[in-house]
Amino acid sequence: MLTVTDLHVSYGAIRALKGLSLEVNAGEIVALIGANGAGKSTTLNTLSGLLRPTHGTVSFEGEDLTVCKPHEIVGKGIVQVPEGRRIFANMTVEENLHLGAYTRPGGDSLGAEREELFRLFPRLKERLPQLAGTLSGGEQQMLAIARALMAQPKLLLLDEPSLGLAPVLVKEVFAALERIREQGKTLLVVEQNAKRALSLADRGYVIETGTPVLTAPAAELLQDPMVRQAYLGEDPEPVSPQPEDGP
Repeated sequence: MLTVTDLHVSYGAIRALKGLSLEVNAGEIVALIGANGAGKSTTLNTLSGLLRPTHGTVSFEGEDLTVCKPHEIVGKGIVQVPEGRRIFANMTVEENLHLGAYTRPGGDSLGAEREELFRLFPRLKERLPQLAGTLSGGEQQMLAIARALMAQPKLLLLDEPSLGLAPVLVKEVFAALERIREQGKTLLVVEQNAKRALSLADRGYVIETGTPVLTAPAAELLQDPMVRQAYLGEDPEPVSPQPEDGP
């Protein structure tokens, strides 16, 4: 579905991505992990058209996206849930959901999708007339995901969906992402919680300073010593002490 080839992106003189290549197949969840500043959010913003690459290609269903504007990319089926949620705080939950559907034929008609969203996120149904800015952090994240789903994406990009959430809400959000995949959506997830992301994903990519260093099935990455030490907070296997020489 998505093919990124030798992608280079710069902020002025700073090179944020240095030859990133990745693929996302239809129906799978792919995790992109790495330290702060590795280029994860830059990758998603480039896929969304918010940043322009200096070199490389982004192909979605065989079409070059590097010449497309952000709203055109949304119309083609790629929608991003940005870091920090970016909901419209002074609008109601229902108004935020309507805005998510603005690219669709028929304008802001919610139709059956709204009921499907309420099965995913029952709390939103209770909060429809409430100003989005008064929601809890977890509810705002649910709204941000639901708003993106209203655009009927083929590929959903998620930037740090667990950021700032209590553990019980992280579990709830990730369970919803699994159900979204079961509905036929494809997900590319950037997440600092590498263990949670890889536990959800089919495959993963590890990037460091804008360069891909490792890719494998997610289950293999969870067992990789470098990943365990650098991103899962686990110590490397201790070295067994050698027996002392006898007299």
